[in-house]
Amino acid sequence: MKKEIHPTYYPTATVHCSCGNTFTVGSTKPEIKVEICSACHPFFTGSEKVMDTAGRVEKFRARAAKAFAKKK
Repeated sequence: MKKEIHPTYYPTATVHCSCGNTFTVGSTKPEIKVEICSACHPFFTGSEKVMDTAGRVEKFRARAAKAFAKKK
């Protein structure tokens, strides 16, 4: 391996999530800020969060119900 071409490795880099969760990982940066982590991600928590922008979810559900009713 060549000398002085690799970044500094921090074995105890701190990760800060926007939900307030903090944990340590190994990284080339001493501090990492993330928007979502395993403590608040819907896949890992089992809770579904629906982000409704301009009523799109309701419009989709109405169309789906209409198509389902038409199918019967």
